[in-house]
Amino acid sequence: MGHVAIVTGGTRGIGEAISVALRDAGHTVAATYAGNAEAAKRFEERSGIRTYKFDVSDFEACQGAVDRITKDLGPVGILVNNAGITRDGTMHRMSFDRWNAVLQTNLSSCFNMARCVIDGMRERGFGRIVNIGSVNGQAGQYGQVNYAAAKSGIHGFTKALAQEGAARGITVNAIAPGYIDTDMVRAVPEKVLEKIIATIPVGRLGHASEIAKGVLFLVDEDMGFMTGSTLSINGGQHMY
Repeated sequence: MGHVAIVTGGTRGIGEAISVALRDAGHTVAATYAGNAEAAKRFEERSGIRTYKFDVSDFEACQGAVDRITKDLGPVGILVNNAGITRDGTMHRMSFDRWNAVLQTNLSSCFNMARCVIDGMRERGFGRIVNIGSVNGQAGQYGQVNYAAAKSGIHGFTKALAQEGAARGITVNAIAPGYIDTDMVRAVPEKVLEKIIATIPVGRLGHASEIAKGVLFLVDEDMGFMTGSTLSINGGQHMY
């Protein structure tokens, strides 16, 4: 049975792969984006998936968007918190604005979106929430204290919310991707990228489709016994 699914940051990169995979699995998808209207338009034209523009770090904007999506498509049964940004820099050079932007967009957005859908999920006795963390939230990364803190926070958020939702048929899980072959990663200087790949036991970058398959596994109606877990899809780069 298909559900209405929201994928934040769902028009590019990993988010695009997740949106398309959910659509292909029979779900009705709403893909959100913040700024790149041209990319969102191209995505909508080639995928047929409806897109919604709003700032996931703004709670009122999230509430308004969820209301619109519910009116347009129906009650939300699946939420994938994928939206994220980077503002890298070492601590002694990092401004508060760069710290705060990443924490608000990457972590507070998970609260904002989950808070806007959780009541409906509880009333219907079903929900699937998947939060996209990061290997760098598990292992840390030089120059990413903001990003690592936000992604690490996602893993704690997942475990706590999973306990709250369990008795109401709501599962909450996370995926921690490693380095994935997206435009953002490909923009890394070639020599730096070579060093990163050298640390990955399988010897390559991951594919966005591999993260999407993890999402499909976690949102399946038959996966009600799996909650509070983090799937590490990182080619063996970090194991714990």
